[in-house]
Amino acid sequence: MKFPLAAALMTLAIWAGSVHAEPVAAPHPPSSSDRTATEAENAQIVTAFYELAFNQHRPTEAARLYIGDRYIQHNPNVPNGAEAFYGYFEGFFREHPQSRVTIHRVIADGDLVALHLHSQESPDDPGRAIVDIFRVENGKIVEHFDVIQSVPATTANGNTMFQGDKAD
Repeated sequence: MKFPLAAALMTLAIWAGSVHAEPVAAPHPPSSSDRTATEAENAQIVTAFYELAFNQHRPTEAARLYIGDRYIQHNPNVPNGAEAFYGYFEGFFREHPQSRVTIHRVIADGDLVALHLHSQESPDDPGRAIVDIFRVENGKIVEHFDVIQSVPATTANGNTMFQGDKAD
């Protein structure tokens, strides 16, 4: 979002009672048409990287094209560096040749790009819901964070982990 601090401060001020005003709606989240040229380019870099690495199963090529000389990894199970990334996934794809990822959402904010993903090792695998966050610097991916959750057979609310108000 473009105004998270301002919205948070206004909410805090209203909650604390120091400002007496009608509640103000938070600014709408930016749509893909609201992206700056740099955000659009960063989103393109990350989605192209993901498609090549995870759906075409070419992680070494993807790393060489899209990962920078410095690659900081925040997944606690993976070392820093592009070689650690592609070394792991080359073996993974040999063991899981049907592995596939569906990108449901792409969110770009400055140098950060977040992907909301459904990752499956095979078509019958319920899979994992993943949010991958990448930092892009000078046209290269230089940092990665992720949050991973198994997809349950049922949910308490009847909602899927991927379908939102808008069709995916």
